[in-house]
Amino acid sequence: MMRKIVFVILLSALFTGCASVVPMESKEGSVKAKHFAPPQAGNSGLYIYRDSFIGKAIKRDIWVNGKCVGKSAPDVFFYTEVAGGKEHSIATESSFSQNAMMLFVEAGKNYFVRQYIILGPSVGIAGLESIPEEQGKAAVAKLDLAIPGTCSQ
Repeated sequence: MMRKIVFVILLSALFTGCASVVPMESKEGSVKAKHFAPPQAGNSGLYIYRDSFIGKAIKRDIWVNGKCVGKSAPDVFFYTEVAGGKEHSIATESSFSQNAMMLFVEAGKNYFVRQYIILGPSVGIAGLESIPEEQGKAAVAKLDLAIPGTCSQ
């Protein structure tokens, strides 16, 4: 019986140790970002989030126009503003190289990009996809805001 308890404790510690932790914004900051307020004049709001179950232990860098947004983890989102009326590069670190997408944004609107992880031959592969506004809002509402600006590369 004691062996089973020790085994369960060790197994729990192992899985907890694999959980990705990134610096998180305050609860108030997260709630404020989830109001989905219009961005500043001339800008577009950009929500980049990760809600996938696969790859829970994997953290991946995210960049917008070559600038670090942050290191993603499961159940987190980032919010940033970009110039409206332009196309922007959104990239994520992946197993062997960056995966990127281009997104044209109109001023005054919010946009949602989902980062997902799929299982590769030996490691998780990160990808990005543009998500419709209502679907993006529903997903972000369940997540927590991460502090931007920490990338490994």
